[in-house]
Amino acid sequence: MTAPSTAAIAVPPTRAYAWYALGLLTFINLLNYLDRNVIFALFEPIKADLALTDAQLGWLGSAYVLVFSLAALPFGVMSDLRSRRAVIAFGVACWSLFTVLSGMVESYAQLFICRAAVGIGEAAFGAAAASLVADYYAKRGRSMAMGILAAGLVLGGGLGIWLGGQLGEAYGWRVAFMVVGAPGFVCAILAARLRDPTRHHPPIALRPYVREMKEQGLSIFRQFFPTIIGTVLGGAAAVVLDRRFGATSRIDAAAFSIVAGLGFALNIALWVRQIRANRIDETPFGGQMTGAIEGMLGSARAVLRTPTLVYVFIGGALISFGMNGLVGWAPTFVSRTLGMSTAAVSDLLGWRLLFFGALGTLVGGGLADWLRARTEAARVITVSAGMLIGGALSVWLLLSRDVALFAPLFAAAVFFLTWYNGPIVASIFDVVPARIGATVAGTYYLFIHLVGDAVALPLIGALSDRFGIDRAVLLLPMVSMLGGVIVLFAVRTVRGDMERLVAESA
Repeated sequence: MTAPSTAAIAVPPTRAYAWYALGLLTFINLLNYLDRNVIFALFEPIKADLALTDAQLGWLGSAYVLVFSLAALPFGVMSDLRSRRAVIAFGVACWSLFTVLSGMVESYAQLFICRAAVGIGEAAFGAAAASLVADYYAKRGRSMAMGILAAGLVLGGGLGIWLGGQLGEAYGWRVAFMVVGAPGFVCAILAARLRDPTRHHPPIALRPYVREMKEQGLSIFRQFFPTIIGTVLGGAAAVVLDRRFGATSRIDAAAFSIVAGLGFALNIALWVRQIRANRIDETPFGGQMTGAIEGMLGSARAVLRTPTLVYVFIGGALISFGMNGLVGWAPTFVSRTLGMSTAAVSDLLGWRLLFFGALGTLVGGGLADWLRARTEAARVITVSAGMLIGGALSVWLLLSRDVALFAPLFAAAVFFLTWYNGPIVASIFDVVPARIGATVAGTYYLFIHLVGDAVALPLIGALSDRFGIDRAVLLLPMVSMLGGVIVLFAVRTVRGDMERLVAESA
């Protein structure tokens, strides 16, 4: 597997085309988070229709997050080694398909699988899109460009909650999934035709690309067959045991761990046997996987030797825990504590999340770029300030039962909490070489979601089953504030890391 051609033969994009590409990727990111968050507005009707517990609802959120986390790094590596636009196009088509299919399920297990598959598509988009935008805006305005891209996140997140609530109330939760998933297929076609600002690629030929993806997919499936089967069987056993003994028995988690662990142990035994038989190309340690493994190892080394990235990764995971947990459980919290219908909750939260989230994201990106002229630590300072102010407002918000006070507090909290979106991703590209930018971004997404919201969603669900949703959600803003404090430690390291990158690039 060889690296793509470099900028020497790529045609630099015009300013107008850079804005077009940023606009398209931002709209796709809006669809990304719309499809991701629509389920949170539909928790209550899904729970009633499929007779689920809060813990099971939490696992529906984590099904997506777990797969997204695990797939983000491999797709990041593929984006650095292959065509970023092809990876994006595949991702958009994949998540759109499984969002539509989510509306056709007949059981909890089927919905769980569909939501997990949505994570595959969205993992393909994140790192590749951020890497493209970083290259379109390599000289100036990177924080603002990342903020605009991230505005799709908050716009889609708010629209998902508002539109999901409205469609769910009027037509049912199944129709809601199908409606929000359909537009992605058009965007996949447009993304496939984007020009890469630093790499020259011929137009995407669908048949060879599909053939190559199929061959690589089959190769990976064969190499990890015992692990995949163990995970699937463990998940199936967990679902059955959860339905039989209840969410608080913990038998489901034990069964999943045992069966999935046995699958991975068999995988290791198979690899050892193949290596002893001089068939290393049939394992992940040789053959076509070598380039990907080297990319992953290079990304890990880049993170560990860059102190700024260590702080950003750890702080980002804690922020992800709190932020995505709040987004996921906010509609349920409001519905139960304030006694509102699904449509009323979507009206209360949806447009405020849309407007104040987008405003906060743009203000955060602009503020970071403005402060950047005064200090190299501008981006991490902006992240920390927004998180500490917004986290404190969120604690006040979650303790309030006054509807009149709830709305302005929610708007203010969202405004400050979304400052971090653009600057935190921009800070990653500030301290890593462009050639491994998507891989490191993929590593970041893997880490923060696997350690952060993959844990938050089912944990808050389990705590809600035990102590009530009003107490469980208080954990979320406190963890986010801790993340803001840890990111602030990067103030001491970011200048040195940026100087080292310049020296190594010279």
